[in-house]
Amino acid sequence: MGEAPITAAITIRPAVAGDVDGITRTYLESAQHHARLDPERCWVPAAEAISARYREGRQHPKPPTQNQPGWGTHDAEQAITLVAELSGEIVGFVDVRVERLPDPMLREFLYCHIEEIAVSSRHQSRGIGGRLLQAAEDWGRRHGAEFASLYYLAANTHAGALYERMGYVVAAMKAVKRL
Repeated sequence: MGEAPITAAITIRPAVAGDVDGITRTYLESAQHHARLDPERCWVPAAEAISARYREGRQHPKPPTQNQPGWGTHDAEQAITLVAELSGEIVGFVDVRVERLPDPMLREFLYCHIEEIAVSSRHQSRGIGGRLLQAAEDWGRRHGAEFASLYYLAANTHAGALYERMGYVVAAMKAVKRL
């Protein structure tokens, strides 16, 4: 926790094909962390499944068709994966998209939705997550978003503290119950 920030040496940039292994490694570390926090609902997927997901561009789900319900609508061009690179190594990433939420009760804003954000466990608490989040928000702003949104596990208090420092406030609660 007491490690010095290394943000100056970090490069945040759009992901390229050669980043898949680093993204996969970081994703799996994040999955292990989440599986420890909520083992009933979270698990660690196979490395090949995550690698294929990013290699094939499936980290950004296609918008639902008119007959298919979904979380929101977005254009395929309005989604990106950004990586944090340190000395040639991928040490974090964020998947982000702009979307409109389908609930007619909500005002029709364009949201910059952070779908996934992860930083390598060796490089946490050094400002990298904040840099990734800021880069995602900047990207969203350039694409017309008026709000940023993300979901995280309530048990993930470390992430929650970062989001709070970055100005996020809880706007909705998602409750779950085993059936």
